[in-house]
Amino acid sequence: MSNSLLQTPIEYLKGVGPQRGELLRKELGIHRYEDLVNFYPNRYIDRTRYYKINELQKNDSEVQIIGKIIHIKTVEFGKAKKRLVATFVDETGEIELTWFQGHKWIRDSLKLNVPYVIFGKVASFGNTFNMAHPEMELLAEHEQSLRSAMQPVYPSTETLTNRGISNRVVNKMMQQLFVETQAKFIETLPAYLLDELKLIPKNAALFNIHFPKSQELLSKAQFRLKFEELFFIQLQLITKNLVRKHKIKGHPFTVVGENFNNFFQNHLPFELTNAQKKVLKEIRNDMGTNAQMNRLLQGDVGSGKTIVALMAMLIALDNGFQSCLMAPTEILANQHFNGLTELAKGLNINIKILTGSTKTADRKIIHEELENGSLHILIGTHALLEDKVQFHNLGLAIIDEQHRFGVEQRSKLWQKNDIPPHILVMTATPIPRTLAMSLYGDLDISVIDELPPGRKPIQTVHRYDSNRLKVWKFIKDEIAKGRQIYIVYPLIQESETMDYKDLMDGYESISRDFPLPQYSISIVHGKMKPADKDAEMKRFAEGKTNIMVATTVIEVGVNIPNASVMIIESAERFGLSQLHQLRGRVGRGAEQSYCILMTSFKLSSDSKVRLETMCQTNDGFEIAEVDLKLRGPGDIMGKQQSGVLQLQIADLVKDRDILMVARNEALKLLKKDPSMTLPEHQTLRTVFIELSKKKNIWNYIS
Repeated sequence: MSNSLLQTPIEYLKGVGPQRGELLRKELGIHRYEDLVNFYPNRYIDRTRYYKINELQKNDSEVQIIGKIIHIKTVEFGKAKKRLVATFVDETGEIELTWFQGHKWIRDSLKLNVPYVIFGKVASFGNTFNMAHPEMELLAEHEQSLRSAMQPVYPSTETLTNRGISNRVVNKMMQQLFVETQAKFIETLPAYLLDELKLIPKNAALFNIHFPKSQELLSKAQFRLKFEELFFIQLQLITKNLVRKHKIKGHPFTVVGENFNNFFQNHLPFELTNAQKKVLKEIRNDMGTNAQMNRLLQGDVGSGKTIVALMAMLIALDNGFQSCLMAPTEILANQHFNGLTELAKGLNINIKILTGSTKTADRKIIHEELENGSLHILIGTHALLEDKVQFHNLGLAIIDEQHRFGVEQRSKLWQKNDIPPHILVMTATPIPRTLAMSLYGDLDISVIDELPPGRKPIQTVHRYDSNRLKVWKFIKDEIAKGRQIYIVYPLIQESETMDYKDLMDGYESISRDFPLPQYSISIVHGKMKPADKDAEMKRFAEGKTNIMVATTVIEVGVNIPNASVMIIESAERFGLSQLHQLRGRVGRGAEQSYCILMTSFKLSSDSKVRLETMCQTNDGFEIAEVDLKLRGPGDIMGKQQSGVLQLQIADLVKDRDILMVARNEALKLLKKDPSMTLPEHQTLRTVFIELSKKKNIWNYIS
């Protein structure tokens, strides 16, 4: 909407003024007319019905009543607290209205014995009904106002309510805005799209989102505005991807040479799955052109991403380039280092690791070899981003579990070269398609969706604490077969002491039930020195202990094929993705593995859904979808990404279908008219450029 009237500062709207304007800016981010038009209600109340006082029920519902105030008094309660109480009557009975704030202002504005329409939530105390902070309107005004059967309720804050900016006030402002602009808003979408998708025009949509005449018109307005919001986001992401492919040059890796072929023919530890082959082909195609690769590789725990990463690095090496792999923690970096060194042991390549704990002497060698090009692959943590780390020619950067790195950190890797390296982002946290299309819509996505051959699906069961004896017997049977067991306790930051106590109590009772010399137990927790942790992990990995009692430190990347049972204590305290990650620690060998979720009897409905989901499926993507429904998009992406989806009306979980339509339409349009210059796309282009200037969603996207 480039309508100049919409750029008017909000305080100029009749009924707003400087003080209210300041509040609207501070509390709701409403600076101009345009922001107010796009400030959508978050729910609606059906105001077609008027209740009589004798029809009220004890059900906390919101109702409207016509009647009059016959009496007002101030009542003191507690220490120096007052409330204002009015008696409101109709021909069938009476109800009390109460106000806890703004007494003077409210008392002065109330009229006795005049018909009002009141609206609010009814509570009951004994036999009297009560309504706190009701919305009030004189019946005469109520009958005249631009009002719809469906009453919009706008998001609000405590400060606004306390300063007298009630829902009714916002509603009045909105009415005033529509009067001043004559409800004329510029159409932002091309006519052929409106026809094809049967979308109502922008004017009608905005009017009906604020003043719906019926449920049906409200649904049409919501669909139109949700589609538009998601459509512009997709245009933005897809354009970004196309621009990158055309403008950002990459190194063309045209050779698939000796290192790759030697590894593929002579050193593959097992036959690649079809999914791995498909992903490798996509990566080879990307790196073979002279555009920069930007690919997200998703694969569940244990699906074999590491081997794909190594083969991509070997292609870089065959073309005379170095590679690096960056992981969020030292444990993971070490694991990648050990895994890759093991895989590449028959090849003549130089692989080193750089983390915070690398000794100065070793660092010196790494820096020298990096700069003269004799170091082929460098694995590391954030330490790779330091300015001292200079490559001879970095051709491929692989980032593991990238949502743990901020955007600025990633761009530092780019700046290590004149031509940016190809980028491969790997994650074992399955991201639901909906989120992937929004958060990583500018990356190409590959998925490894089958496990390597010979892996049996893990059997997951839920048991209550009262079944513990049976569970212990099962563990003893498994140990007798030569298997190893994990027992994990939750870690809740707020109370390290409590966690530590839970873990130690657990450890003691397990030691009693599994006594030496027949059994031996390792323990790992956050309070131990890193060297002690590693020593305990090592004992377990070498099979010297049967049981590993731990907090969630083992969540990421410990690979012990002989461990076949994972017991998760107080499983109701874990999130779904965490449970799934923990379960992925077993099932690494050829034997049948088990995951047992132990809980108390007291479970919230969310916990029940989480436990049932775990028992029903091993599919990380299915689990991620359920997790998204339970937690919403913000939490899943972790803190630095959580600002991403401040959408005004659409919801990535509920509006998944609209998102798919929006993405397809955006792809079709950009295929036909990549620069949006056709006459029918004129307005679209203007809106698009305006949106690109706004600091909202774009600055968070990778």
